[in-house]
Amino acid sequence: MVAYCDFYGAAPGPDSLLALSRTLLEDREGHGLQLIARRRERGPALGFATLYWTWSTLRAARIAVMNDLYVVPEARGTGVAEALIDGCRERCRERGMTWLEWRTAPGNLRAQRLYERVGAQRSDWIDYGLEP
Repeated sequence: MVAYCDFYGAAPGPDSLLALSRTLLEDREGHGLQLIARRRERGPALGFATLYWTWSTLRAARIAVMNDLYVVPEARGTGVAEALIDGCRERCRERGMTWLEWRTAPGNLRAQRLYERVGAQRSDWIDYGLEP
């Protein structure tokens, strides 16, 4: 997760990232989960995807937000990202989610090509953010 945050220029700190990862892996409260891709069960992590469950008023149904998708540089182009997306879709179906959405940086063209390849639809919405 540190490499992912570095990629996007974010610095939440290692303790915060570890706490978040543990929370998502345990999924005790049912707010979301984290998938980790490995070649072997105890091998190094090749990538991860983070899902959060929410509601969509416009769909009048439950949806999932893939807040993170990251693959280590040496594993890119090997099918890891596609496997993570497939895993996310499977978890969404298991939980009755009707839609899976995510965003990426405008300059992340490699990711955009991947998303088009897996059949994702580009959104017409514009994202905003604000500190509370």
